[in-house]
Amino acid sequence: MDMSETAKMKILVTGGAGFIGCALVNSLLDSEKHQPLASVRRITPSLPPLIQSIDEVGPNTDWRNVLKNVDVVVHNAALVHVTSDGSNEALEAYRESNALGTLNLALQALSSGVKRFVYISSIKVNGECTHLNRPFEASDAPNPVGPYAVSKFEAENGLNDLSARAGMEVVIIRPPLVYGPGVKANFHTMMRWLMRGIPLPLAAVNNKRSLLALDNLISLIVTCIEHPAAANQTFLVSDGEDLSTPELLRRLGALLGKPARLFPVPQKLLDTSLRLLGKGDMAMSLCSSLQVDMSKTNRILNWMPPLTVDQGLLITAQDFLRSRESDN
Repeated sequence: MDMSETAKMKILVTGGAGFIGCALVNSLLDSEKHQPLASVRRITPSLPPLIQSIDEVGPNTDWRNVLKNVDVVVHNAALVHVTSDGSNEALEAYRESNALGTLNLALQALSSGVKRFVYISSIKVNGECTHLNRPFEASDAPNPVGPYAVSKFEAENGLNDLSARAGMEVVIIRPPLVYGPGVKANFHTMMRWLMRGIPLPLAAVNNKRSLLALDNLISLIVTCIEHPAAANQTFLVSDGEDLSTPELLRRLGALLGKPARLFPVPQKLLDTSLRLLGKGDMAMSLCSSLQVDMSKTNRILNWMPPLTVDQGLLITAQDFLRSRESDN
């Protein structure tokens, strides 16, 4: 993309009130080159004027007013959790938002003259896990497992097809687990375990998982907004140091001032027990490996993560401790 123009680039960030979207908007606000505009599902008095309301990200959403004069779209909004009794029903719900909703936005972006579409996908498009020390590469054949991953893969395929036919630049980023200030879900649960001093049967787990600090993801997204070589590429990304589950807990515990209390249970027994209890997702995240090779990202974009794992964990732990103090 030609960055020689003096006017600020107008960037639409979908999911602008979320964990990633909010951090990206704040980063773009600090830039002299960018003018961010964020879309959210609900407007509240605390949100700044740069926020636009979009009821749903779906196949019939009208984005025309939001897309006026936008140069780049960063599509971060996604349906992540579906409560459903059947996999077919779940797939249709994910597909409507994550695949058809994404392509609807992309088509309207193309019609509005948007130059580049940056799509925040998921490493789950590559697969659920890797063999130890055999990381996913960007060139690997996708192997999405489950309706969420399938919907993200379908969105990627549609975007790449649209780019090939119509010429709008598409950039796809597949992050692994993202953590940072305000993180929720499994990462937040692990910190609560540590603070409570709960003994955890994880000392014998021998795995490696790639993590991604929020600041590192934001840095890569901003690079992909601007970098000419990012056009029509798919990038994998991580902090650059993979950790086993026990090592992650030990490092986090030290930063929280609550040393991890780990004891050994054979990994296969632990994995099987969790699955029998209906906690297959937890078994996967705690026991399996998921590593990524980001050498293509480093090479093409001349980009390296600005934060180390330890720096990212420190920022996250400090924010968690501050939030606990404010709640008390």
